Amino acid sequence: MVYGDLQFFDIIIFAVIAVFIIYRLRSVLGKRTGFQKNTKQQEFVKKETKIEETKIPQLKENEQKLEAVYKKASSFDHKTFLEGAKKAFEIIITAFNNGDKNTLKNLVSKDVYSAFENAINSGSNNPNSQFYSLVIDGIEDAKVENGKISIAVNFISEQIIDDNEESIVKNKDTWIFEKPENSSGPAWLLVST
Repeated sequence: MVYGDLQFFDIIIFAVIAVFIIYRLRSVLGKRTGFQKNTKQQEFVKKETKIEETKIPQLKENEQKLEAVYKKASSFDHKTFLEGAKKAFEIIITAFNNGDKNTLKNLVSKDVYSAFENAINSGSNNPNSQFYSLVIDGIEDAKVENGKISIAVNFISEQIIDDNEESIVKNKDTWIFEKPENSSGPAWLLVST
């Protein structure tokens, strides 16, 4: 009988320990009562707001209009774009001056190509013209509409004719570049000059 009383006493001790542990856990962890928010939904909302809060880098005063593109196109990088726009301007003008229609065809829209082709055919280009200087003067306009990113860039260029520094021609141009919003490639198309 003494042995049976010990088993009963052990069971009571373990029950008291279990009740104490449950009580402590409940006071530390709390209990679920009433309406609880769905944590998966909260995580989704947090991720969504992070996407919306796209970090816009420091832009120069004449580049402020690019904020509209940064807000809608997360992969946009204005420095890469401006560098590419400057290179495209040089390549397109050089190809135009040299009458290189094949190069132009890949870089400009059909309408712009048509205008360049007509100018080349009429002899408006000058193969003796070379770049003297090229500066991006700022962003005229930037928008994301109908699935396309469209940016108008102001260029100030100086071209020298026949290596004669007295024959420098200064031009101010506004060119509009465009590419699909969902495109991850670097290629922009000149759609207006």
